[in-house]
Amino acid sequence: MDGRELREPEALFAAFARELSFPGYFGHNWDALVDCLHDRHGHDGHTDDVAVLIEHADDLRDADFLGLFVSVLCQAAWTANLQLDADGVPNHRPPFALHFVFLLDDSAPTAYAGSAATGTDVEVGLEEGRLTATLTADQWPGASAVKRH
Repeated sequence: MDGRELREPEALFAAFARELSFPGYFGHNWDALVDCLHDRHGHDGHTDDVAVLIEHADDLRDADFLGLFVSVLCQAAWTANLQLDADGVPNHRPPFALHFVFLLDDSAPTAYAGSAATGTDVEVGLEEGRLTATLTADQWPGASAVKRH
């Protein structure tokens, strides 16, 4: 995906829907993005691991929704590995890896730390020169802490 195309939420939703072939019922909002990223592989039994690469992500650094976007991506990745459905019943689908990588042209990863950490239940850290984000609240069991530097 091209980060220059993701500067506004509406354009971001449209790009994700187009590039990841979301179903027609995609609601073009943050909650629907989490759901479709998770459901993308679940209903047809196809559970290939997925890495979404966002090139030219420098353009997202100052987006007022960056923290929310990072939180949504973390929720989607966590949900991809969820073994229970919303009612707490064991899920029949196998988990799959879902990763999101922001590829930067000029910015240092640390330039994103403050904005990325503003997302709900998100903690950021620096590991081997890469900024990492994970969920931290109790409602995300199994989410691991990141190394802080």
